[in-house]
Amino acid sequence: MNKIRKGDEVVVLAGRDKGKRGVVELRASEDLLVVSGVNLVKKHTKPNPMKGTTGGVVEKTMPIHQSNVAIFNASTGKADRVGIKLLADGKRVRVFKSSGEEIKVA
Repeated sequence: MNKIRKGDEVVVLAGRDKGKRGVVELRASEDLLVVSGVNLVKKHTKPNPMKGTTGGVVEKTMPIHQSNVAIFNASTGKADRVGIKLLADGKRVRVFKSSGEEIKVA
């Protein structure tokens, strides 16, 4: 079970975007996440008349390692760690480590 999933609001803990918040758009791989508004790079693209695209400099969101982000706890307003709790019916749910409160699926 992945502790950080698509749709979670996260806070960046390390790197040049430290302190920024964003929503996880997708999991690029087992370890990498694409977070909106974080790790933006400028990519120089060539024009392609066959596809109808113009050339120039495009801003693109690049993946960031999941160890550099933490889930955002709205009740405390801070970053928090994620734990896994086993319910009585055998279901596994994600909870905030600080409060034990269940993380709502967005």
